[in-house]
Amino acid sequence: MNSETNFEYILRKAIFTYVPVEAQLCRIEFEGPYIVLYVKNPAVLIDRPEIIRNVAKVVKKRIKIRVPKNARLRQEEAEKIIRELAAKAEIERVVFDKVTGEAYVYARKPGYVIGEGGEVKKEIIKATGWIPIPVRVPSLKLKSSTFDWLYNLLINQSSYRLNFLNEIGLRIHRPVLYKDKDTYIRITALGGFQEVGRSAILIQTKESKILLDAGIKPTSGARDELPYFDIPEFDPEDLDAVIITHAHLDHCGSLPYLFKHGYKGPVYTTEPTRTLMALLLKDYLEVSMKQKKKCLYSLNDIQTALLHVIPLEFGEVTDIAPDVRLTLHPAGHILGSAIVHLHIGNGLCNVVYTGDFKYGRTRLLDMASYRFPRVEVLIMESTYGGREDIMPRREDTEKALIHIVKETISKGGKVLIPVLAVGRGQEIILVLEDAIKEGKLPKVPIFVDGMVYEATAIHVIYPEYLSRSLQEKIFKGYNPFEAENIHIIKSPQEREEVIMNPEPCIILASSGMLTGGPVLEYFYALAEDSKNTLIFVSYQIEGTLGRRILDAHRLGQTIQIPKHVFSGLRGIVYGGKKMEYITVKMRIEALEGFSGHSDRKQLIAFTRNIRPRPRMIIINHGEKSKISDLALSLSRIHREAVILTPQNLETVRVR
Repeated sequence: MNSETNFEYILRKAIFTYVPVEAQLCRIEFEGPYIVLYVKNPAVLIDRPEIIRNVAKVVKKRIKIRVPKNARLRQEEAEKIIRELAAKAEIERVVFDKVTGEAYVYARKPGYVIGEGGEVKKEIIKATGWIPIPVRVPSLKLKSSTFDWLYNLLINQSSYRLNFLNEIGLRIHRPVLYKDKDTYIRITALGGFQEVGRSAILIQTKESKILLDAGIKPTSGARDELPYFDIPEFDPEDLDAVIITHAHLDHCGSLPYLFKHGYKGPVYTTEPTRTLMALLLKDYLEVSMKQKKKCLYSLNDIQTALLHVIPLEFGEVTDIAPDVRLTLHPAGHILGSAIVHLHIGNGLCNVVYTGDFKYGRTRLLDMASYRFPRVEVLIMESTYGGREDIMPRREDTEKALIHIVKETISKGGKVLIPVLAVGRGQEIILVLEDAIKEGKLPKVPIFVDGMVYEATAIHVIYPEYLSRSLQEKIFKGYNPFEAENIHIIKSPQEREEVIMNPEPCIILASSGMLTGGPVLEYFYALAEDSKNTLIFVSYQIEGTLGRRILDAHRLGQTIQIPKHVFSGLRGIVYGGKKMEYITVKMRIEALEGFSGHSDRKQLIAFTRNIRPRPRMIIINHGEKSKISDLALSLSRIHREAVILTPQNLETVRVR
C-alpha cells in the first residue's frame, strides 16, 4: 500500500472501528482542513461525543458532522422547530443553506441557539438535520450592510465554496514527501521590512509555500504600492495558503490581486477579519475609482478572495499544509486581529508572527497573547520601536480627552474627532460613553458619521472577540455602542442638521487624517468658530491635511486652508480665480496614547515575557531608524538570541 492511500486506510479503519452502523454513515469528505462525516442519524454521534473524539485522536484531524439532504426536514418545518427550541433567542430570521445543510439563525440573543453545554444546538440537529449557525443581530440603530452582503455572497455561492473546500482538502491531507532531515525553512521579506506598509512574508519549506499577509501601501504611488510579488521565486499559483493577521489594508489590501493573478487556494483568518476585509477592500476599490486611479483588482476579485476564506477561532489548531499547522492567537490590535503561530514539520521549527499587536489592555480589546506551545523564531512589528516612542498611560490620555471635551461643551462648542473607522472610533465611543454614564461629562449627543458607523455595527456582531469587561456588559444586556445618546448619521440632510444645530455635541467622523469623507464637511463648517475643538486621536501621516494642520498649530502659525480643498463637498462650490481661504480658529488638540500598536516599552516587555523564549527575533514593520533602535536594545537584553533586521527581498534561512 503506497503512502497516499495509507492515510485514507487509517481514516476508514478508525471510522469503521468507532462509528456504529446505526449512525448511517453515507459519505466521507475532505473540506479544507476538516474531515466531514455525512450521517443520516446524527443523534447517535451527538449523544455519544466520545466517538468523534476517538476518530479525531487516531487520524489527528478535525472532524465535522453533516446531514445529507434526504435526511433533513423541510425548511418550513425546520424553522418552526428551531424557533420553538430556541424561543429565548429572539430570532429575527433563519436562512438555510441547502448545499451545506447549515441554518443561519439571526438572533438578538444567539447564545440561546447554542444553549448551556451546547444542548439546544444538539437538539436542533437531532430534530431537524440542519446545523444551526447563530448570528448576532444588533439593534435597529446598528445594521451592517457589509455583513449582510457577505453572508448573502457565501450562501449564494455555497456550491462553489464547497467544491473549493473539497479540492483544498485533498491538497492539505496529502502525504509528506520529504523527511525532516532533508528539509529547510526560508523566510523571505516581500514587503513591510525597513518600512511600514505592504506587509508580506513568504515562508518556504520543501513541502509548502505560505504567505503571511498581503498588504498594500495606500498612500504610495503605483510603483511601490504592492509587495515584491514580481520576484522569480514567487508565483501565486504555487502557494499552499495565505494567512491574514487583520483587516487593515497594509496587511490585506493586495489579497484580491493575488486571486486576479492565479491564486486559487485558501485564506486563513478570523471571522471578524473576513467581514472587516469585505468593508475595507470594497471601500478601497470605490475610492480608487472615484479618484480615477488605476485599480489593482475588481469587485469580482474581492468576492473570490472572500469565498476562499476559511475562518478560524483563536486557539484552534488547523492543518494548512502537509507539514504545517496553524494556530491564531489574540493580537489586541483591532477586532479579530491575530498573532500567527506556525508549527512546521514534526517539531522541526515554530514561527510566531505578531502582525500588528498591542501588548496592553484597552477598553475595546484584551492584550495580545504571549504564551505559545513552542517558539524558535519570532517575527515582530516595530512601528513604535524608536527611543522616543513612549506613549502616555492610557488612563492619562482618557482623562485628557474628557477634560478637553468638557471645556468645549461648557463654552457651548462642538467637538470634532476625526477617527479611523476600525478600532480607534470604537475606542473613543467607549471612553466618551463611559464618562457620560459616570457623570464626568454632561449628557450631550454623540454623532457617528462615515464608515465608522458600519465598522461599529460589525463590532457589535462579534462581542466574543472584544475585551472580557466589554463582553460582560453586552451579555448582561447593556451595549455601549447602542446607548441612547449615540446617534447615527445616515444622510447628508442629517449631517446638515447637526452642523446647523447651535447646541453643543460630540462628532466622530471618518477619515481620521482629514483626507476625505464626511469629516471634511464638519471641519469646513466648524473651523472658523473658536468655541469648537478639533481633537486628533491618531497619527497624522505626512502629506495629509491633518498633518498640515497639526504642524502649523505646533509652530504657532495661523492656519489657513484654501477653499478649493473642500470643493465638491455638499453645498461647497469653489470656482473663483482668486485664491480664497478659511482661517482655522477652532481649538486644535492632539492626543497620543490611543494607539492600537505597542509602544517601545510594550515591545520590549513582550520579548521579555514571551514563553518560551525564541532563539531568533526578526524585526519588521517599522521605519529604519526605529528598527535599528529596537534591534540594538534587544541585542543587549537577549544576548542568547539572534536579532535580525532584514530588508525587503532578503531571505533568512532559519533551519
